[in-house]
Amino acid sequence: MRNSKPSRSFASDNNAGVHPEIMAAIAAANDGHVIAYGDDHYTARAVKLFREQLGRDAEVFFVFGGTGANVLGLKAATESHHAIICAETAHINVDECGAPEKFTGCKLLSVRTPDGKIRMEQIKPLLHEVGFEHHVQPRVISVSQATEMGTVYTPRELKTLESVAHDNDMFLHVDGARIANAAASLNVKLKTITKDAGVDILSFGGAKNGMMYGEAVVFFDKNLAKDFKYTRKQGTHLPSKMRFISAQFEALLSNDLWRRNAEHANRMAQQLARELARIPRITITQKVEANGVFALVPRQYVPLLQKQYFFYVWNEETSEVRFMTSFDTTAEDIADFVGLVKKTVK
Repeated sequence: MRNSKPSRSFASDNNAGVHPEIMAAIAAANDGHVIAYGDDHYTARAVKLFREQLGRDAEVFFVFGGTGANVLGLKAATESHHAIICAETAHINVDECGAPEKFTGCKLLSVRTPDGKIRMEQIKPLLHEVGFEHHVQPRVISVSQATEMGTVYTPRELKTLESVAHDNDMFLHVDGARIANAAASLNVKLKTITKDAGVDILSFGGAKNGMMYGEAVVFFDKNLAKDFKYTRKQGTHLPSKMRFISAQFEALLSNDLWRRNAEHANRMAQQLARELARIPRITITQKVEANGVFALVPRQYVPLLQKQYFFYVWNEETSEVRFMTSFDTTAEDIADFVGLVKKTVK
């Protein structure tokens, strides 16, 4: 029996397929034998492209997924008596099943924010017990770019956090699962919101921007990368057939594909937000700066809409929902979904 639901959803950019240029790169890499574990020309070319985008001194390591990238990157900068400061909504705090705490041994110190963005004044109270042996010692400020609320840190905001971190012997980590969407939104180079902003560790996302799988851990502080090859292996994230991740990144970072994909997803989110805002009982709750739209939808209509389109309820108490767009979302997808909302929400 054929599934009557549309082939597109607004649940997550993880639900999207693989961009044709990346699929072609995977197929092209599937030719003959190359040395395993990254000693191949695909990986060398991909790393070269990363350095062109992020700076020639960037140390780049490929891993399977985003949780692994975050956990291993944080592990490289911490000891078990340290703490990691993050937003309450951060992926490392909410959606990684306790992996950061388990594998780093660190305590997460989460702060409540209205839009997913940490402010300098929220960090300072957490620094009062630095040097006191009875308390965990803050070691990393971890931010999501774009945030889980669809908002984006400006270069100036990142530099402010970098100053707080480095002035207090801490590191700045960026969960960049949607770093491409952030750069596209700001219309800046990737380097502008990473190396130039004082970021020390970056998880660079691929799967949410058109890749099949694969992320990169990037160190701008070379000292943190010194033993990372062992951390990655021990952390079960050393791909034997690394060429199939590397080939994807080579395609993503060539011909501005990363930016084209992100710009399109962002543009579709803006279009969706504009259309939904015109519906009287729908309220957009966050600035739409990347590819996420957050909205209040009367709770009685949510299951009716979900019968046709898959999306997540973000806050059950307030009936706030999240709609995500992807590189393959079309204007027709938006129009069809908005048409359903108009017919359903009275």
